[in-house]
Amino acid sequence: MSVDTVISATSSLTGPLTLIHAADTAPGWWRSAVIYQVYPRSFRDLNGDGIGDIAGITEELPQLADLDVDAVWLSPFYRSPQRDAGYDVSDYCDVDPIFGTLLDFDVMMAEANRLGLRVIVDLVPNHCSDQHAAFQAALAAPAGSPERDMFIFRDGTGHEGHEPPNNWQSHFGGPAWTRVVAPDGQPDQWYLHLFDSSQPDFNWDNAAVHAEFERVLRFWLDRGVSGFRVDVAHALVKAPGLPAWGGRADGGSSDGFPGHEAPMFGQPGVHDIYRAWRRILDEYGPDRILCAEASVDLDRLAHWVRADEMHQAFNFPYLHAGLDVHRLRGVITDSLTVLNGVGAPSTWVLSNHDVVRHASRFGYNGHGPRDGDGIGPADPQPDTELGRRRAAAASMFMLGLPGAAYLYQGEELGLPDGIDIPEHLRQDPTFARTGGERLGRDGCRVPLPWRAAERHLGFGSGEAPWLPLPPAFTELARDAQAASPSSHLSLYRNMLALRRELGLGSGSLAWAEDWCSGSSLAYVNGATLVVMNLNHEPLELPAGELLLRSAEPAEGRFLASGETAWLRIDGGSAD
Repeated sequence: MSVDTVISATSSLTGPLTLIHAADTAPGWWRSAVIYQVYPRSFRDLNGDGIGDIAGITEELPQLADLDVDAVWLSPFYRSPQRDAGYDVSDYCDVDPIFGTLLDFDVMMAEANRLGLRVIVDLVPNHCSDQHAAFQAALAAPAGSPERDMFIFRDGTGHEGHEPPNNWQSHFGGPAWTRVVAPDGQPDQWYLHLFDSSQPDFNWDNAAVHAEFERVLRFWLDRGVSGFRVDVAHALVKAPGLPAWGGRADGGSSDGFPGHEAPMFGQPGVHDIYRAWRRILDEYGPDRILCAEASVDLDRLAHWVRADEMHQAFNFPYLHAGLDVHRLRGVITDSLTVLNGVGAPSTWVLSNHDVVRHASRFGYNGHGPRDGDGIGPADPQPDTELGRRRAAAASMFMLGLPGAAYLYQGEELGLPDGIDIPEHLRQDPTFARTGGERLGRDGCRVPLPWRAAERHLGFGSGEAPWLPLPPAFTELARDAQAASPSSHLSLYRNMLALRRELGLGSGSLAWAEDWCSGSSLAYVNGATLVVMNLNHEPLELPAGELLLRSAEPAEGRFLASGETAWLRIDGGSAD
């Protein structure tokens, strides 16, 4: 059946259906997986120093197995000065002492294997720390040396080279170039850093850089990881000549500067890199995966997940669609259509370590926080109850979709962002580089509450956590929610168990046209009808078997505003 073909209703309950995606029968655990992101410094602190650690992850892995996820994705835990929370790596083949040791990592892997959980690790190939041995060698070497060719060094412009080589701006604010001083104390060349000045970009035109990262891949594959999430996967290769760019620093489209023309993102050469990496992973078996963090439009995103490249790519258009039902429908239709064209599954995500948590984002009627920034005490405040209610509905809507789903730690508790973070405790480099104009991402990185009655809510029993836990987290602690069948945590457990039982991740999608309006959206996946109501008025549900709903039923067979339900429909499926 072709896309956008209206087929006959599967039952009298749904009305006409528009089939977009047939059931997925291709092999691969990752095609329908639920993958849980662990941000190590905020997950669990077992040694009491105020920062989460690998031993803490190992301690709580049974909680994630009980949640019934398929895999755990670890944000960076490598050796690092921690200028950007570990995304400034000084040694890609070791564990930073604040998180533990390689032995701790191996113990964690053994526990994950025992529990049937796969482990995916972050890889940061665009840039490293300025403390990395290779960059230190580049600083000590002269211009034109092999050491400097590992990075992007250029002579300056203007009088005596005092101006940067071009006008590129850092994603964290300010110029994307920093000038170094030669060993004799004289001003020297400039180096490129698309992010913080402590994060020099590698030169991927150099074969030695390719060889080093292939070594890193094998190091972690040999330790048993199931794959890699590749940070800013679209940024490695820069356009020849490093031409000027007057558009957004993040490569997003703006007036006169379409994103696909950004010279620092999405260059064709990145695909040769990932084809080489795919060949390495395939040596270790068909179950090892690559997932791209590539912030590009959907048509271009398909280039990252062709059959000989990556297995998955994050679906940022879906994350940014919010609760606009027209935009959601368009993004879902386009995602499945485009990715079907290359035989790849879509991924779905609502929160991560770089955006305001969706329990806070959805607490606004109208304009919420600026994209990519946090919420502070001086900003308009979200409606906490409304945000959590809508977050539950959005999560249930997402988990009914075919494909893979990514969860961010704590979203199963319905955690909001941390808002009242004192300025002297803020650690995101964006806050410092913009003089406080942008708050950065600390709010979504606040540590998790595990046990309501314990010191620091069970995150750790020693020093104060690296970011303060809001007082409201007491009622949201995992142990408090585990005891309540109506909690956010219980809803997630029920959703994930039912998602697996019904095979929704490998299922189909057809829009249920009679239930799609300006304020509601519904689709059929197999024999399951998923309906989300964002109207101000209740929506009467059809007569099918009600399997699950995102809020306590207050309206009987009516779906309240900000609520989603799953129903079993009669008469087969939409496959």
